[in-house]
Amino acid sequence: MQAIVVAIDFSNISLHALEYTIPIANKFKANILMVWVDKISPTESLYPDTSNQNRLEAIKRFDEIIKQYNKRMGKGLKLEYKLKRGKIYREIDQLAKQEGAGLIIAGTHGISGFEEYWIGSNAYKIVTYSTSPVIVIRHDYEIRKGISRILAPIDSSPETIQKLPYIVTLARLFKSEVHVLATHSSHLTSIQRLAEKYVQQASTYLFANEVHFVEDSIVSNDLTKATLQYATDVGVDLVSIMTEQETPSNALLGLRAQQMISQSPMPVLCIHPQENFILQ
Repeated sequence: MQAIVVAIDFSNISLHALEYTIPIANKFKANILMVWVDKISPTESLYPDTSNQNRLEAIKRFDEIIKQYNKRMGKGLKLEYKLKRGKIYREIDQLAKQEGAGLIIAGTHGISGFEEYWIGSNAYKIVTYSTSPVIVIRHDYEIRKGISRILAPIDSSPETIQKLPYIVTLARLFKSEVHVLATHSSHLTSIQRLAEKYVQQASTYLFANEVHFVEDSIVSNDLTKATLQYATDVGVDLVSIMTEQETPSNALLGLRAQQMISQSPMPVLCIHPQENFILQ
C-alpha cells in the first residue's frame, strides 16, 4: 500500500480520524496523504473569490498538523497533504486511485436523538462513491493501540464474503482475532443455511491464511442492533461490512449499511462489492 488517504477539514472530527490513521499507516508501512477540498458553491459567482485565501489558510493549518503529528510516523514514512477543489467525494476517490491508496479514512459525528440514519454528509458520500475500502470513525471513539478483534458479519448474500481478503490483511498485521458472525433475520432454515454456507467458506479462508477466528451466530428482527450489541459485548475494535447499494447507479447506500455506519460506536470498514469475485 503506497498511501492511506484521510479526509481533512481541520475539524476535531477529522483530526481524530488522523490520529486513528497513524498506527494503521505504521503497520502498513504506508504514507498518509491528507486531503482538503475547497468545495464549489452553486452561488460562489455572486460573491468575491476567496479561494486563494482559503488555500493559504489550509496550507498554514497543514504545516501545523505535520509539525505536531509527524513525529508519530514510522521511520521513512511521510505525512503529506494535497489541496483539491471540487466535490469532496469525487476528489478523494480520484486521488486515492491516482496515488494507489488502498484505504480511505473519514471521521463522522455519529448519531444523536432522531438522527438514526444520519452518517454525516461528507462521510456518507465518501463511503458511497469511493471504490477503495473506507473506514469511518466516530469523533468520540477512544483510539486504541491496535486492532485486537475484528467483526465479520456474514449474511445470506453472495457478496458477504468479499470482505474477507481485506480482513485477513488487517488481522495478519495486527494479529487480530476475527469473529465470524452468522446473522439471521429469518427463522427459515433454507435462508439460514445460505448464511451458514458462507460462514464455512469464511472460516476455511481464515484458517488457510493462519488467522485466529471464532464462529458465532445471532437471530434477530433488528440485525443492526443485535450485531452491534454483539460487537460491544466481545470488545470488537473494528466492524467490517459490505456497502450494498439500493440502486443500479450506486447513488444510494443500502439501508443496512447506513444503519451500521451511523449507529456503530466503533470504526466501520466499508467495502464495495465487486463483479466476478472469487474467494481464493
